[in-house]
Formats: sequence, C-alpha cells, structure tokens
Amino acid sequence: MSLGSQKMKSKGSSGIVLNAELHLRQQMIDELKFNLTNTSNPADDSNFTQNLESIKKMTYIFNPMKWRWAAEKQVEITINNSTATKTCEIIIKGRDSDNANVKKEFDAFIGWLRIYAVIRHPNDYVSPRILRPAMRKDCRHIEERISRVTDTKRTPVDLYKGVQGSTATRETRMEVVAWIAVCKFDCKLEGGFVRDWIVGHYTLRPPGVTDPKKWIDTSNPMPALVKQVIPCDLDCHLPSHMYFDIEKFQDELYKYGLTCEVHRDAWRYVLLFDEDKPTGPFTMDLIEPHVALTHDRIDLDVNNLSVDTDYTYELGMRIDIQRKPYEIELEKIVTNIKNKRFKVLRPVDHYVGLRINKMQQRGWTQDGPIISVMPDPHYKYDAVLVPLPSSGTLYTDVSTKMKSISSVQIVSIEEIRNPYLEETYEGMKKLIAKQCSNQNPNEQELFHGTKSAGTQGITDDGYDDRYFNTGSLYGHGAYFADDPNK
Repeated sequence: MSLGSQKMKSKGSSGIVLNAELHLRQQMIDELKFNLTNTSNPADDSNFTQNLESIKKMTYIFNPMKWRWAAEKQVEITINNSTATKTCEIIIKGRDSDNANVKKEFDAFIGWLRIYAVIRHPNDYVSPRILRPAMRKDCRHIEERISRVTDTKRTPVDLYKGVQGSTATRETRMEVVAWIAVCKFDCKLEGGFVRDWIVGHYTLRPPGVTDPKKWIDTSNPMPALVKQVIPCDLDCHLPSHMYFDIEKFQDELYKYGLTCEVHRDAWRYVLLFDEDKPTGPFTMDLIEPHVALTHDRIDLDVNNLSVDTDYTYELGMRIDIQRKPYEIELEKIVTNIKNKRFKVLRPVDHYVGLRINKMQQRGWTQDGPIISVMPDPHYKYDAVLVPLPSSGTLYTDVSTKMKSISSVQIVSIEEIRNPYLEETYEGMKKLIAKQCSNQNPNEQELFHGTKSAGTQGITDDGYDDRYFNTGSLYGHGAYFADDPNK
C-alpha cells in the first residue's frame, strides 16, 4: 500500500491483512465539499447561467460518473440540489488524491458549460422511426443491419456466429460488440458506424497494408485507427438510468470470446478490440451522459443518425433538424449517405474543417452551402446566442464590413436563435414571396445599430416596427442598412 512517497507492507494471514488494509483505507477517507455554481467569472454569459440552472434539475446525468468512481476507486459522490438556496452541493468521500481528481472532472464539466450554448435534455432527440414506404422498399438491407445491433431477441448462438463463425468478419464482430452495448446496457449507438456500415454498407482498408496492426494510429495518446479504415469505430452514449461499470461490460464481452484494452480519457472510455486478430482492430468510445449532453450541435447531417434498443427497423436522430427552417428529413439523410454526400450544419471552425477534409478524402462531396443549425433555447427563455467561430466565413464577412467603420472594436459576433421570431419571419417571407411576380422575396443581409440597452429586447421580441425614424443613426425603430457606415 502506498502512503504518499512511502510504501507499507503487511504480513500475516489473508484475513488479518485484508482487515488491516480495510481499516487503514477507512482512516484515509476524507470529505470534500463544494458547490456546482457560478463562480462569477467575468467571461460568464447568460448561456452558462441557463445551462447551470438546467443541470441543477437533472443531476441524475452524473450517475455513470458516480458509479465509475465508486467501482474503480471506492469514492462516494453525493449531489444535493437545493431549490430553496439555488445551489447544487457536491460531497466527495475518498482519499485526498481521488477527491482532487473528482473535483477536476467537475471543473472540466463547468468549463464545457461555458463553451457550449445549450446543454441538451436527455430526452431531447428524435425517436427512431421507419423509413417512409417509397424508400423503405429499397432499404430492407438497412433494416437487417439495424436489427443485428438492436434486437434483444438475438440468441447466444447467433451472436457467437457473428464473432467466431466461419463467416464472421470484422464488421460482424463490431455488430456483436454494439449489440452488447445497446441491448445489455441500454446505450445509444451513434455516429460513423451507423452512417458507414448500417446505412451505407461501406468498407475500406488502407491500400498496400497487409498487417492489420498497422491500421492503428500510434500518434494519438488514445487508441485510434487511420482514416482509411471504414467502418472505423463504435460511438456509444451511456444511459443515466442503468448501472454501468467497465468490468461488467468486459464480462459480457468475454461470454462471446471478445476482449479489449481499456483506456480512460478525460471524458470517455476508449476500448481497443482485436489488435491481434486477422480481421483487424477497431475501437469503441463509451461516453457518459453529462459529457454527451454538452454536444449541442451537429457538424454534418450524415452524422446525426442513431439506433436504439428494440427499434429493430428504425433510425433516430441525435438532434432535431426536421423542424423549420432546416427541414432535413430522415429520408434525405439516408439518400445523402447512399450517394456519399453530406450537408454541413454549422459554421466551419478548425474541428469542423478537419471533419469535412476527412470526408472529402474518403470520396464524399459537400451538398450545397453551409447552413447553421442552432439549438433551441432553454424552455424558460426566448432566445439563445451562439458565438461565431472567428475562422468562419460569416464571421470574416461581417467583421470585414464592420471594420470599415473607423476605430471600431469587435468584441464578439453572435448568432441568435429565437424559434418564435424565426417562425414569424419564415411565415412573412412566404407571404411576401406570394405577392412577388417571380416568387422572390428579395431577402438581404442588412445591418441595424442600437445602444446596448436595446439588444435584449431585439433578441427576445424582435424589432418594434411601431417606431420609425429615417434621419437617425441610433434610436427606436426597425430600420436597416446594407452598409454599416450608413
């Protein structure tokens, strides 16, 4: 047993030694308390405050994190939410070093809340549904692959064939691992495997590489495969309602002759399978819900699909992009996957740029211009503001025009998402288009200037067209210019 820089050895019968070790460990237990609250950081904004408010109402999303620390380090985490004092108290009972590491995890989570616009509710997804009849008749093969991952009625014999049978492949072995996660632990399977294998039925291997071990990208601290391998990995989100620990998961794998290396990243488990198998290795990410729910936006439409337990013919969506004004239906996504096309759904920053480049290197093409799919605001609020990435095209365009004003200083450029105003705007645009001979409402990108006191009203309620003044630079009203200097 290690005590700081010192080591202690115990000798005696097993019962005495184990009891002594238990007693010593109990004496080393300490308690750490802190509040999950706003730390009055000057950089904090309304989005962070709203996210923190939401967290206090769904502390159960931390369950897998609590179970992990209890199982692996015997650390007890208690979360007490007080609506009266509007605080969320965290109590950690464990050794000092473990307590400090738990605190670091919560601090990292607070950091994510500051970065992302909206933390999603666990039920904020599009439930799986069957493809419409016109498309479904040509997609029975997709339903077969869905059922191999989601059907709880699959027999052990059938599963064993997928792992060890004469016709077993790397992909059938991946299906069995995914089945264990989805059907035994109620995980949600998302991302590349759904896109590339379940829907697209695509496979690819690095050309000229005969040793599958060389598929592993050794430049990463976590196990990862080179981008020429398709399908590459399994992305699973752990549920908050069903107990999970990694050893129990490995026990289920072992029943079918599957083993893996377990690696723990700051925010996920990364499992490496089949490193020495002739079929070739693959990886799996297991992501806890408090982390997954901070991912409030989707990069590409084809990455938005998911499959769920006992939905044996259906596909779901991680984020609702069917609503107006986006109106991207499930069938459109499936069609894009079949034709190796993708639509970009957020402004391009460094990471989105890498995703686009990776898809294009795999032979995919971009479908139309970029659209910005923003999350809905928290239910108690009218709007959410999302900063534009400084590397994005829209940011560059707006900032270039604004800098034409002498001595201007840009603090931030943000997009506004207000569903009620959006609905009104889209409705008015259609009415105006009907009255135009060419059905073109002449939509333009314009500028409006106002003092800081007026910005909240515009964000929440829009422009008040009861006021109008043609001769002023600032003031009340709904007046616009095509040049910020006007």
